[in-house]
Amino acid sequence: MKTADRFSFYGLVHRAGALFDENAFIEGENAVVDFKYSTSPKVTWWFDHHQSAFLTPADEADFRRGQADGSTAMRKFFDPKYVSCTGLIADVGAAKFGFDVKPLADLVKWANIVDGAKYESAEAAVEMAAPAMKLTMVIESAQDHSLVPKLIPLLTEMSLQDVLDQPFVQELLGPLMERHWAALDLIRQRAVMDRGVITFDITDQPTEGYNKFIPYYLFPDAVYNVGLSKSSFRTKVAVGTNPWTKVPAEKLVNLAVICERYGGGGHARVGAISFPPDCEDEARKAAAEIVAELRATA
Repeated sequence: MKTADRFSFYGLVHRAGALFDENAFIEGENAVVDFKYSTSPKVTWWFDHHQSAFLTPADEADFRRGQADGSTAMRKFFDPKYVSCTGLIADVGAAKFGFDVKPLADLVKWANIVDGAKYESAEAAVEMAAPAMKLTMVIESAQDHSLVPKLIPLLTEMSLQDVLDQPFVQELLGPLMERHWAALDLIRQRAVMDRGVITFDITDQPTEGYNKFIPYYLFPDAVYNVGLSKSSFRTKVAVGTNPWTKVPAEKLVNLAVICERYGGGGHARVGAISFPPDCEDEARKAAAEIVAELRATA
C-alpha cells in the first residue's frame, strides 16, 4: 500500500457558524479526524467517535450512503463506542490496513486516558505529574501553528518523557504551568456548587482554555459542571460530568443530547456549545437553562 511521504496539519475548532473552510482542503488526500463530518467531496478520509459527529441529518445520510454502496467504507470510519479517536484510528489501521501499532502502545493508552477522562483521580488530572498531561496542555494551548506538525513525528519515535524534554517544549511549558495555576485560583474564586451542579463564569477573563477537571478538583462531590468562558473566537458553555461521581451511569444525563439543542455536541458525559464572542447573554441564557435542567435531576 502506498504511504504518504509528507503531510500538512490544519487544526480545526468548534465555533459558531461554518466549521470548515473549503479552501483549506487541498487537491489530493484530505483527512478529517476527531471532528464533525463534512460532505465535501475533497475529504477523502474521516475518523470520529463523537456521538454528535453529524451536524445535520443530511450529513449523516451522506455518510450512511457511502458506507452502504461501498464508496467510502474503507475511507470513512465512525464508532461512538471508542473513548478516543486515536484508539479508533489505531484499531482500523491494524485490522484493515495491517499497520503495526505496537510501537505506539503508550501513546494510544494515554490518548484513551486523556480523551476519555480515565484519570485515576481529579488530583492526577489537575496536578499533571505525568508527561502525557503536560504534553496535552502544551498541544491544546499552542498558538504557533508549526508546533503540532513538529511534535507528530517525535511522538512516533520517542517516549512521551523524551518529547516533553525537548527544549522547544520546555520553553512553552513553564509559562503554561503558571497560567494553569492562575486558572485554578480564578475558578476557585468564581465557582459555586448547588444540588450537585458546579457553575462559574469567567467570561470577563478571556482565556484560550483551562483544565476542565479543575471544578471536580475543587468540588469532589459534584455530579455536573457548567462553565462559561470566552476566548478570541467564541463564548463557550462547557458542560461536563464528574468522571469520579458515585452516581450510577444509568442515572446520569446524556449531555451531548442537551448540547445539541443549542447547536453544540460532544459525548454523553461531556459536551460544549460555541457562541460568537459577542453573544455572552445568549450563552448565559443557555447555561442557565442547562443548569436548571441538571439540578432538577438531583
